[in-house]
Amino acid sequence: MQQSYINNIPEAGCDEAGRGCLAGPVVAAAVILPDGFHHPVLNDSKKLSPGSRELLREVIEKDAVSWAIGIADNREIDNLNILNASILAMHRALSGLATEPEHIIVDGNRFKKFRSIPHTCIVKGDSLYASIAAASVLAKTFRDAIMLDLHEKFPLYGWNTNKGYPTKMHIDSMGESGPSPYHRKSFRLRPKQLSMHFNGKL
Repeated sequence: MQQSYINNIPEAGCDEAGRGCLAGPVVAAAVILPDGFHHPVLNDSKKLSPGSRELLREVIEKDAVSWAIGIADNREIDNLNILNASILAMHRALSGLATEPEHIIVDGNRFKKFRSIPHTCIVKGDSLYASIAAASVLAKTFRDAIMLDLHEKFPLYGWNTNKGYPTKMHIDSMGESGPSPYHRKSFRLRPKQLSMHFNGKL
């Protein structure tokens, strides 16, 4: 895994978690790693076990030059669409950095300019660059913690296990009880089924 896209300048990696969920926020992270940072386990968060992600979260929070989290909630997702809400969350994370980067690298192929800082979009960047992988770990672990808290309020949807993704149990629970205040009304992953679930329920 490469250290950076452009060497010898403060560079922030950005990634998000929760774009494909039916409920909950989209959470982004921005991370600036020190020169020479290496951890043998660090990788795209989707390829890691929960235990490895938690271990890495502690390492990243301790060793990063700077890190920050940004969140866009389900109402903002409905108002802006998921792409724009994801970019908003990344901008919020970048705004929270104690050190301003001179370059930004973003996982994926879409981003909007942040301040006057140049950026580069990198498809599958979370498997290529350490700072993006670190951001993916923080975004995933912070979002999972949010969904575990929301599960305590609405246990019927199984968010402690599905984290808001469209599992059969999650969709069936929506069919039986309707959506929660944390569901994204704009998402229609199964139009004929979900149109009944959302119509008039909020």
